[in-house]
Amino acid sequence: MRVLTLAERPDLRDGMLDMEASWPDYIPPEPMVIGWAFDRYPEHQLVVVDSDGTVVARAASVPFAWDGDPASLPDTGWDAALGMSMLDTSAGRDLTALCALEIAVVPGMQARNMSGRILAAVADNARRHGYRDVVGPVRPSGKHAEPHESMTGYVARTRDDGLPADPWLRVHVRAGGQILKVCPASMTISGSLAQWRAWTGLPFDTNGPVVVPSALTPVQVNVDHDHAVYVEPNVWVRHPLAERPAS
Repeated sequence: MRVLTLAERPDLRDGMLDMEASWPDYIPPEPMVIGWAFDRYPEHQLVVVDSDGTVVARAASVPFAWDGDPASLPDTGWDAALGMSMLDTSAGRDLTALCALEIAVVPGMQARNMSGRILAAVADNARRHGYRDVVGPVRPSGKHAEPHESMTGYVARTRDDGLPADPWLRVHVRAGGQILKVCPASMTISGSLAQWRAWTGLPFDTNGPVVVPSALTPVQVNVDHDHAVYVEPNVWVRHPLAERPAS
């Protein structure tokens, strides 16, 4: 496996975007993220290729000016991150941290600890560029199985060894990550009922909460007004970069 950046291999851009990932249909790629982040900061977009040159994992990140105070990280996590980077870049502020927007692995490759390896690659890349921290609005991988549980309650669960019960949060903590706080409205996705039916195959014919496959919380449906809204909570996690985590 080789980890490359789009700055090194701009020809891998299409392969990175077309890579099969486990995101549900109602969370489509964000054109603004792809356009601005990829063009402005290709050195922070990582691609993992196998021995045949096939893209098997990717990581998208953008830098921003963070004062190190967890309270200043927005409750609208993912949705706010790109705007923060754009504003800080335009204003010429000192960009102190790298925000990891996505780490995705081709289905079937997760068992090889690919997620942990590319997380380490993101941290190493940020360290090389002089950032103090990697932070990210993390999507816990097991939360979808308990959509009615609050994110705060879910994140508080630990195993007997003290590590998080959630597998993806556990990878972060083992890599030296610090769980800072929940961002309760990290990603908001709205659509007509026809769109939601196409995305999920569900009828969406009654008012109220609807449990949708892979969603971390129920989708709120309003039949009278022909729309449904999904508000996804994530978890802000920090990886300080002063030292490499012990192996």
